[in-house]
Amino acid sequence: MTKRLALVTGGTRGIGAAISIALQQAGYLVTANYASNHDAANAFTAETGIKAYSWDVASMYDCDKGIAQIEADAGQPIEILVNNAGITRDTAFHKMHEEQWNAVMDANLRSCFNMCRVIFPGMRERGFGRIINISSINGQMGQFGQVNYAAAKAGMLGFTKALALEGARKNVTVNAICPGYIATDMVAAIDPKVLAGIVEKIPVGRLGDVDEIARAVIYLSDEKAGFVTGSTLSVNGGQYRI
Repeated sequence: MTKRLALVTGGTRGIGAAISIALQQAGYLVTANYASNHDAANAFTAETGIKAYSWDVASMYDCDKGIAQIEADAGQPIEILVNNAGITRDTAFHKMHEEQWNAVMDANLRSCFNMCRVIFPGMRERGFGRIINISSINGQMGQFGQVNYAAAKAGMLGFTKALALEGARKNVTVNAICPGYIATDMVAAIDPKVLAGIVEKIPVGRLGDVDEIARAVIYLSDEKAGFVTGSTLSVNGGQYRI
């Protein structure tokens, strides 16, 4: 039986890399997108055998071209899409420039539109698809200095709920995952005193592990998860509950 083809954006580092590896171990044929860190991507492919493709997910043209290349190389359509790519440009709102706002909205939210606009119609036609959008706890509760990031990640949740309605009758599910504070390079770069204060607010008393996010993706990607759509799964150690 042909393995279903999965694509993870931002899939060669951090949470994205863990998701890519978990999908591979679950039996999917996995491909990963990345922006520009060729050394990290090459090392990831050498270690895992997962092919990595470089393009800007904020560009509709690049998404169309990149997805076409993946499907041509694999000889089959993408049936699992994980929109994980994203960036931060943190600063207090009164200091925020238009470029910082646009960059974050483009990479985090516009990218979801670009990727789904190319892949979603084919999923509907074939009668199967799984789309998982990686949002954030800060898209739920907000965060000082992240008006741009929180707005983009909150937008992903609305995007998820609405698109889920359009795919429901076609067996195309669309769900979101909101990670809390996860032990990644980005979090490791936070000032130790600030990070200690963050951990104090997490009821389980620790940072999350990237594999804990990946396991949530595996569940939502499964064929047997067809009754779960338009949902937001919070994986945050109990830090924020809605």
